[in-house]
Amino acid sequence: MKRRPRGFDIFNLSFLDVISCGFGAIVLLVLISKPLPEPAEQEVFDATPLLHQLFQIETTVSELESRLAAAREDKADKDLQVRKLRQLLNSTSAALSAAGADTTELESDLEGLALVHKSLQRASIRKNVAKKRDDEVGGIPVDSDYVVFIVDTSGSMKEIWSRVTREVVNIINIHPKIKGFQILNDNGTHLLSGYQGKWIPDTPRRRQSVINLFRGWNSASNSSPVEGLEVALKRYARQRENVSIYIFGDEYSGGSYDPVINALVKLNTNRITGQNRARVHAVGFISNYSTGRFATLMREVTRRNNGTFVALPR
Repeated sequence: MKRRPRGFDIFNLSFLDVISCGFGAIVLLVLISKPLPEPAEQEVFDATPLLHQLFQIETTVSELESRLAAAREDKADKDLQVRKLRQLLNSTSAALSAAGADTTELESDLEGLALVHKSLQRASIRKNVAKKRDDEVGGIPVDSDYVVFIVDTSGSMKEIWSRVTREVVNIINIHPKIKGFQILNDNGTHLLSGYQGKWIPDTPRRRQSVINLFRGWNSASNSSPVEGLEVALKRYARQRENVSIYIFGDEYSGGSYDPVINALVKLNTNRITGQNRARVHAVGFISNYSTGRFATLMREVTRRNNGTFVALPR
């Protein structure tokens, strides 16, 4: 018997079973799944208080920055005032020190002048008249028309050069008016080479300029006045001129006193009258190298040449 072919039906039992199972599974999943919570209502956030606080903080920061800037400016002003005060203190201290040094120098000048005037008070001042005088003190006549200074410029004298300068100034000052003067070292070297063989004119301005130059004079010598005396007597001690020679020193380095004394006897004696051509005075200083030989020599030199020896204290 021949089979009749069966027709294809999509809604057959098997298909319906599959659909049912799938639907059931979906229902089951819906039933067993946890329901989602309902979304909470969102609260509205108010930022006004925070903005207000932020503005206050910014204002406070601005004020603090202004105060800090003002404090820094004030500190800078105070630092500047402190620097100015320190500079004023330093300048005041320097001025006080200078004033103290000037006071000390003035006191030394007064002591030197007092010693010179004391010598003058004990001497009779007579022009070109020799007489018996006190060998220990004596007097310094100031009636000379011309004055020659012979100054020891050795190292020991340079150590006390400020004192030497003061006494040279003192001696110049006790001669109120002279026609001319000269300054040599004990080797015969001139302070002003342009005036060799000539007198330096005596004017207030010239005196001051020569003194200023003398303060810084740097010329080596041998602490023996022989050469300086020869130059002074040969070039400046003339018969018709009233000349005084001042020897400044602290020590005599020669081996014997005879060369100095013999040179003076030969050069400082007028061959016709037998009188001294120039008065010879001496000023003795005490330095770290003094032994008394200069004082011994100068006492004899000044005694023989109608002069005065002044020994200054240390």
